[in-house]
Amino acid sequence: MIQPAIRNVRLGVTTPRTNAPTLLWLRQDLRLADNPALAAIEGPVIPVYILDETDGVRPMGGASRWWLDKSLAALAVDLEARGSRLILRRGTAGQVLADLVRETGARAVHWNRLYEAGTIARDRAIKADLTAAGIEVLSCNAALLNEPWEIQTGAGGPYKVYTPYWRAARQRVGDVVLHRASQTLESPQSWPNSARLSDWGLHPCRPDWSEGFDWTPGEAGAKAALHDFLDGPVRGYSSDRDRPDRPGTSRLSPHLHFGEVGPRQVWRAAQDAAARGASESQIDKFLAELGWREFHHHLLFHWPNLATENFRPEWDHFAWRDDDEAFEAWAMGQTGFPIIDAGMRELWATGFMHNRLRMIVASFLIKDLLIDWRRGEQWFWDCLVDADLAQNSANWQWVAGSGADASPWFRIFNPVTQGRKFDPDGAYVRQWAPELRNLPNGVIHAPWTAVSEVLGQAGIQLGRDYPKPLVDHGRARDRALEAYAALRAAPRETEAS
Repeated sequence: MIQPAIRNVRLGVTTPRTNAPTLLWLRQDLRLADNPALAAIEGPVIPVYILDETDGVRPMGGASRWWLDKSLAALAVDLEARGSRLILRRGTAGQVLADLVRETGARAVHWNRLYEAGTIARDRAIKADLTAAGIEVLSCNAALLNEPWEIQTGAGGPYKVYTPYWRAARQRVGDVVLHRASQTLESPQSWPNSARLSDWGLHPCRPDWSEGFDWTPGEAGAKAALHDFLDGPVRGYSSDRDRPDRPGTSRLSPHLHFGEVGPRQVWRAAQDAAARGASESQIDKFLAELGWREFHHHLLFHWPNLATENFRPEWDHFAWRDDDEAFEAWAMGQTGFPIIDAGMRELWATGFMHNRLRMIVASFLIKDLLIDWRRGEQWFWDCLVDADLAQNSANWQWVAGSGADASPWFRIFNPVTQGRKFDPDGAYVRQWAPELRNLPNGVIHAPWTAVSEVLGQAGIQLGRDYPKPLVDHGRARDRALEAYAALRAAPRETEAS
């Protein structure tokens, strides 16, 4: 609780300072354009980012910390160009804000809302303490098109199915009016001390596993990514979005997670692209994916344990297997299934994985290996630059069949047919599993089916140059279906029992 500390700084103040600054507490809204918490500030502003790693807030994974490092550096440059600064502090957010109020004489604190249970509880406590101490608090929505509580079923409850949710949600968006970024920001009479970003150790070292990360974090990078997508790939989005061998997706997810661009900006830009002649069907398909993101935040808000508990409680009785060797082979891209291994290696090398591949590799871990979806979610959380609690947990549960509006359990992706369908020329596999690059298209997704002469010509000996298949997919599929049948046949406990 921060109330005593804040009350102490207000003692003896009989009249408010008319030039007192406002603290802008930045979190996952690392931008200046269309930032409602910033737009509402009149007078001096002190932008601050607090690295709060206390209990109750899930710590960021390694790849996310890498992104945060670069995003904060870019934001600091943008603020300096407007005559301002970015103040960095580390510690419990409530205490840090109390310290800053005392040091600066701030009369108000603004922030944009977060929607995870831990951050909601923390922010409510901070808001109550600040308000009780006479500090004005304003929280805004910069992360979603609609607040999670605004979209309700006819019965007044939350949605559990995407299609009716999105039908209702998109009707509420209406005409989007954006907040422009000011060219100058008024500075306080004096600036509080700031930590040095380099001292936070967000960039990996010994070893630096981020050398292959080809990203431009920051607001300018987000703007360029959105423009480039709407200027080209969106034209074939409906089909190309499933092709990992083509640049058919927006790659906006990390920019959206860190708030370097907001969904309202994306919505407005997409509508403008349609007005300029872009296909409305392609634009609608793209916006539906934005709706999928909104739906997951809706779910997480109403079911806050989505990352740790099965949405469907009957799945608590599923017989998962503990197989560390199989999990490690999956994580390191050594399963012997080229499309799986290519996806996992892309993830490790770039901090990203194509959406189609995310579904394929998740299906393999859950259904071929019968390993709990939560282990996969945790691996993605550490490795993805776009790791987002709502998206990560809801998507993993969707594949598992344990989530809301989930894919049925009996839909088990065949990694060979998935590879042949979505990487027909093997270009994606050859990029991320280069030891297979000399195999002909007909066998590149199933090297174990190639005759010894073809393998020899490609310089491959299975088990030496490339792994043999970790499992027989047909048998693994049968085993998965048997486990699911056993789950469905198991008696359910009732309240009476």
